[in-house]
Amino acid sequence: MSLLEIENLRVRAEAREIIRGISLSLEAGQVHIIMGQNGSGKSTLLLALAGSPRYEVAGKASFEGKNLLSLKPHERARAGILLAFQQPVEVPGVRMADFLRRAYCARFGKEIPVLEFESLLQRKMDELGIEREFAMRGLNEGFSGGEKKKSEMLQLSLLKPKLALLDELDSGLDVDAAPKVAEMVERARQDGASAIVVTHYTKILRGLRPDRVHVMKDGRIILSGDARLAQKLEREGFGWAYRSVG
Repeated sequence: MSLLEIENLRVRAEAREIIRGISLSLEAGQVHIIMGQNGSGKSTLLLALAGSPRYEVAGKASFEGKNLLSLKPHERARAGILLAFQQPVEVPGVRMADFLRRAYCARFGKEIPVLEFESLLQRKMDELGIEREFAMRGLNEGFSGGEKKKSEMLQLSLLKPKLALLDELDSGLDVDAAPKVAEMVERARQDGASAIVVTHYTKILRGLRPDRVHVMKDGRIILSGDARLAQKLEREGFGWAYRSVG
């Protein structure tokens, strides 16, 4: 049984159809990359899978054999689906540490004493090379692109999702930081996480070992392949892919 099974998924926002019949199967432990130019529907796909109320969704989607579309957003998160937003919201006055503790309790369905959680959080931050003061800052408040990715990677390590939906993972990263983030995703996979990574660049792929690479255009997946597909896109751009399917 696949971890995630999508069949003829269609997503609308008001009168506009954005996702036009996507089918996709992801096994436990796999990393899939979704590429495509801006406006191809990549981010909408992740938001729909996470349960965003902005969209009307039709078709079929199952997660661990259960009907994903019947679950509310918080139920999907509790089941082990983590969405990392392209532009996370700033929440001044709410410390990262407090947010992460509440997220941890919701994810695993149990309370954890403050001191026990702080010990766990510090251990995870040390493993990731994140300075401890980082957790005392306001949630995403004034974060640089690299700091937002630190927050995402800390959530990956702490919340241990079964499926991570990572939107524009390399957004705001410099050339040196991208491989480090890719390394953290690989570490999460070793801990049992699967991932769908959305991007329209290839720099993040140099540190990842994707099982499948998909190219989207106009709300559809038009090409799929292994890591060699991403390498060809890096050399030749998206034009050849679009032309090859008419």
